[in-house]
Amino acid sequence: MSQTNQQYDIVIEKCKDVFIKKAKDYGTAWRVLRTISVIDQIFIKALRIRTIQDKKQQLVDDNIADEFKGIINYAVIGLIQLELKESKIEELPVDEVLTLYNKQIHFAKETMLNKNHDYGEAWRDMSQQSFVDLTLMKLQRIKQILANDGKTIISEGIDANYVDIINYSVFALILIMEQVH
Repeated sequence: MSQTNQQYDIVIEKCKDVFIKKAKDYGTAWRVLRTISVIDQIFIKALRIRTIQDKKQQLVDDNIADEFKGIINYAVIGLIQLELKESKIEELPVDEVLTLYNKQIHFAKETMLNKNHDYGEAWRDMSQQSFVDLTLMKLQRIKQILANDGKTIISEGIDANYVDIINYSVFALILIMEQVH
């Protein structure tokens, strides 16, 4: 489990590095995104991975690992947007963005550690295809929650689905690092 803990941190550091550099380049333009727009951005990336997996060919240079990193960063954006309550045009200072990013990743990692304990790292025997399919399923769930005005009867909320999406993508990237996929 300590190996997973360290690998998780390595993956997240790479994602955070991209996130902060983009925040310095573009500012926090993503603050205008509503939940459905964040979902659509993740959907585009997950569907691209699935298409490449199915066709076994890609024509655009961006690799699958970079798409998983993008999924993580958009899911973090989704969590930040939920915390900040309303999407709007505003610039947040980079240090505040870093604090918000770290807070959401800490929550996702704690969730992963707890689930990993109970599930015994079952994800290590899963395929990259399953991580993409589960991500697409979680996106469909979020769309249904949005259609229900954000309410659920018995199910987890939007935030829990974002956390699962982050963790599926981290697992996929760990397996890519280990050259399992």
